[in-house]
Amino acid sequence: MKIWVDADATPRPVKEILYKAAMRTEVLTTFVANQGLSVPNSPFLKTVQVPAGFDVADNYIVQQCEAGDLVITADIPLAAEVVDKEATAINPRGEKYTKNNIRQRLAMRDFMEEMRSAGQVTGGPKAYSQQDRQQFANTLDRLLAKR
Repeated sequence: MKIWVDADATPRPVKEILYKAAMRTEVLTTFVANQGLSVPNSPFLKTVQVPAGFDVADNYIVQQCEAGDLVITADIPLAAEVVDKEATAINPRGEKYTKNNIRQRLAMRDFMEEMRSAGQVTGGPKAYSQQDRQQFANTLDRLLAKR
C-alpha cells in the first residue's frame, strides 16, 4: 500500500497526522500539489509538484495509484476515479468513499454545484473541527492496520 495525498486543499492537521502515520508504519506517502510543499525529512514522505492547471494533481494521482493504495482527497470526482481502480479513498474528515456511496456523492456534488450557480446556496463546507481531525485519524489507523 502507498498513500497518495491531494495536498492542495488538505488541511494542515491532516498532513501532520499523515506525517506521523507514514513514519510509524513505514508506508510511502506522497503529497501531490501544484505548489511547492515541505514535509519532514523521512524516506517515507515524498512530494510531487505538478504544473498548475485544472485537475493536474488529480490526474497525476489517478495515473500513479494502484489497487490497494489509499488516496486522501475531498475531491469527489477524483475519489470516484480511484475507487474505480480498486484503491481506497477517504476525505480529510475521515469519510470513506466506496463503490456503494460514490455515485450518490457525485450526484449530490453536481446538484449542489447547480444550486450554487443559481444563487440558491452560498457558503462552503463547515470549518474543520477537532472532531473531524479525530475521525480522520481513527479511519486512517483502521485502514493502516488492515494492510
